[in-house]
Amino acid sequence: EQVNMAYEFKTEGQTDTLEWKGYFEKDGKKVSPFHDIPLYADKDKKIFNVVIEIPRDTKAKLEINKEQSFNPIVQDTKKGKLRYVNYKNGYMWNYGAFPQTWEDPNHTHPDTNAKGDNDPLDVCEIGSAVAKIGEIKQVKVVGVMALIDEGETDWKVITIDVNDPLAAKINNIADLEKERPGFLSATHEWFRDYKTVVGKPQNEFAFEGKAKDVDFALKIVEENHEFWKKLISGEAQNKGVALDRQTK
Repeated sequence: EQVNMAYEFKTEGQTDTLEWKGYFEKDGKKVSPFHDIPLYADKDKKIFNVVIEIPRDTKAKLEINKEQSFNPIVQDTKKGKLRYVNYKNGYMWNYGAFPQTWEDPNHTHPDTNAKGDNDPLDVCEIGSAVAKIGEIKQVKVVGVMALIDEGETDWKVITIDVNDPLAAKINNIADLEKERPGFLSATHEWFRDYKTVVGKPQNEFAFEGKAKDVDFALKIVEENHEFWKKLISGEAQNKGVALDRQTK
């Protein structure tokens, strides 16, 4: 809970317009959800903070903006038009990103044979509560899928809110299959097909679209946290990411 209390999420402009933006503040100062909010809520217990960008069953494609100072959440655009995912009921989980992670576009992952997509790691939070935009949830990692999105590695980390009624029962992929039968295949289908509604081909995956288990997923999170550290230190080549932040 402490993490949530420290950060305020403030919006400007009307929703569903190009002007809409959501900033994070702490102690009255702008902070970056990419660089300032800590990845770990409790490192020993493997509990992570996730920044929710898109609440479940909504369609506006909101995301932490890499290029703008302090990385506000904005609605993605394509050719100057606001983007919506008009597939099914929209996103089938609360969707967001792990702060202080970066999918390095200079790094080709051996399992995907593709470079990182230059974004923070994407996170699906599968709990029963519908989140709010800009909410910071504490989650545990369950597994990960490896989407190949237009030739780039795009991990989708599957997590559950630690306060969810099922959280104690779901510790890995086998638990998830047992507690929520069919949910993983529905998740695979969603990521495979959501772009087909705009005439694009199905997305591809590594591992034949299967979810990798918790230990592998935790390694991916840690690896992308290390990539982020290299981005911040200047060790990795930066391709357009704004690094403004309060924590040095």
